[in-house]
Amino acid sequence: MYELSDWQRRAQQQRFIDRALIDGRSLGAESGATFAARNPATGQLLANLAACGTAEVDLAVRAARRSFEAGVWSRRAPAERKQVLLKLAELILAHRDELALLDSLNMGKPVMDAWSIDVPGAAGVFRWYAESLDKLYDQVAPSAPNVLATITREALGVVAAVVPWNFPLDMAAWKLAPALAAGNSVVLKPAEQSPFSALRLGELALEAGIPEGVLNVVPGLGEQAGKALGLHPDVDCLVFTGSTEVGKFFMGYSAQSNLKQVWLECGGKSANLVFADCQDLDLAAEKAAFGIFFNQGEVCSANSRLLVERSIHDEFVERLQAKARDWQPGDPLNPASRAGAIVDERQTARVLEFIRGAEAAGVQCVCGGRQLNFNGSSNFIEPTIFSGVQADMRLAREEVFGPVLAVSAFDSEDEAVRLANDSVYGLAASLWSDDLNRAHRVARALKVGTVSVNTVDALDVSVPFGGGKQSGFGRDLSLHSFDKYTQLKTTWFQLR
Repeated sequence: MYELSDWQRRAQQQRFIDRALIDGRSLGAESGATFAARNPATGQLLANLAACGTAEVDLAVRAARRSFEAGVWSRRAPAERKQVLLKLAELILAHRDELALLDSLNMGKPVMDAWSIDVPGAAGVFRWYAESLDKLYDQVAPSAPNVLATITREALGVVAAVVPWNFPLDMAAWKLAPALAAGNSVVLKPAEQSPFSALRLGELALEAGIPEGVLNVVPGLGEQAGKALGLHPDVDCLVFTGSTEVGKFFMGYSAQSNLKQVWLECGGKSANLVFADCQDLDLAAEKAAFGIFFNQGEVCSANSRLLVERSIHDEFVERLQAKARDWQPGDPLNPASRAGAIVDERQTARVLEFIRGAEAAGVQCVCGGRQLNFNGSSNFIEPTIFSGVQADMRLAREEVFGPVLAVSAFDSEDEAVRLANDSVYGLAASLWSDDLNRAHRVARALKVGTVSVNTVDALDVSVPFGGGKQSGFGRDLSLHSFDKYTQLKTTWFQLR
């Protein structure tokens, strides 16, 4: 297995792509503008990237439209598209070290998390959609004998995908794999904090055989490149994972332009409910720590609210405090580090603001709360737990997107469900109980897209991921994801 020195050596030799990939060509911004990409774990400048804007977005959309209308991808037989996507999955795994390193250096996550989870996960998503695309059948309606009415799915055309920085490669794969499998052409805008793995993925897609113009990657700032995609009149569909605030902007851009479809997967404030009838409190505590501290807490479905039945509250918090010690941050290139750096100074300051605000409000800090420094960077925050958090406090209501857990006690099942549902978000929830009836009752009562019973944040490509309320709508993963990238067509044959 790799050592710290192995990753450090690779990091010194790593190439960073600093230009857009449009119509198969490497392009800078017409304006000459750039933005800096830094390693949050060291502060090191990795590259100055082309800051794409309206001109580059228009070029990319025109290339995507041209390739779609030409049919070089959209009219290929499903079995042919399948083979290309399977080849792309192979290439992702073949470049596992590089892609893992790019995401680790770019946004601070532990390199071994990227290597063991993110990269094989992305390859698996491409493989799964490749295998599924030639197994989807259309329908024939039950019509009169002199009618044949078919119901078919057709690719939408040009899809814009705007993805976040917390899982750069995985989130790109979640959008690109089904969109490409369905026959669309795509313009991908990675987050400005983490563009490198997406740009490398674009190169690998060309190598796999995806035609020029079918996948275009435009790095840039959200208020420029992202907005330009949202307002572009020739984008048929925009898919987005990110904050609720930005998701609302994209809804507005659609209304201001061509009423393009917009599919949002936004923020969350997921609750984790632990009942006294849970027989394995040690496992529940271990998973509760994972649910908030994995990926530095930078997870939209992070279990950031912990609701514990009062009779076991103190014992459980004590167990949880011990588990939190396993999630101390460290150098992301050290294979021993389970947590890494917060993505940038701005996000670090935001997380610390929540911590200091809770302390000022008199909430008990059970553990953590300190900012740490490694390799000249202070973008590291200890795993932090607050207990006695009231439902109306900011820490209980707003998404922190960092390693900060809000713990509250409850006295009854009804109170637990009420507290869990008392949120503008509706992405996910977890519950722990060995009472089968309670598990079913509570799972049905929780108003979220995914309920994990006796585990946390359950996820697989075969099941849909997404939520309701201000967490957005539409689903990533599973066959249901094709609903976002295709439209139904009815064809009515009147027989004579």
